[in-house]
Amino acid sequence: MTTCLFDLDGVLTQTALVHNAAWKETFDAYLSRRAAAEGTPFVPFDSGSDYLKYVDGRQRADGVRTFLASRGILLPEGTPDDDVDAETVNGIGNRKNVLVLQYIAEGKVQVYPGSVTYLHAVRDAGMRTAVVSASANCQDVLRAAGIEDLLEERVDGVVARAEGLPGKPAPDTFLAAAKRLGVDPANAAVFEDALAGVEAGRAGGFGFVVGVDRVGHADALRAHGADIVVSDLAELLDGGEPR
Repeated sequence: MTTCLFDLDGVLTQTALVHNAAWKETFDAYLSRRAAAEGTPFVPFDSGSDYLKYVDGRQRADGVRTFLASRGILLPEGTPDDDVDAETVNGIGNRKNVLVLQYIAEGKVQVYPGSVTYLHAVRDAGMRTAVVSASANCQDVLRAAGIEDLLEERVDGVVARAEGLPGKPAPDTFLAAAKRLGVDPANAAVFEDALAGVEAGRAGGFGFVVGVDRVGHADALRAHGADIVVSDLAELLDGGEPR
């Protein structure tokens, strides 16, 4: 392997917790209002199973659409510029994004120390690096976390939208990062904590897919395409050098 392609949330930074909390607040508010209007029981968003199955690793609108479909709810798509009060897929997604930006501004972004150690190790070993994230706030998070300079390229939600790239589990964003670095996917390793992300790594024909298990779903990561699963990237180091 000559190249490392890292997901952001849950792999390099602990913003997965921030995103999960924002999804929970956003979906629960919407579901509660809908249940009251229809006279049906309110069933809240599950920060465990619902997050992992329908939202984690996906682009914002994909996450909204996929979760709501699991509840039998179909909303108009709207546009990415929809107001946060719009009852559309994009409107709900934009509500969630306002909360995430608030959390970032409050300094709630934290890195995983083992991931920073690993980033320095692969850079010292002469390997290429890129971040591949569904988040439109990726650059802000990298800067807040102080690790932007450790990653050569960034393919995130902003790039995906501009270039018309489908999100994970499609492999297109990872393939775009490999292309930007001028490397063959077979010579690149993908690092992902999301089921959709490891599926994308496998679908793209990448040389190695590392599943990062932060929440106790190692078996699911393997089932979806991870070659190996670790709980922290520091586990991949041996004497300070990447394996």
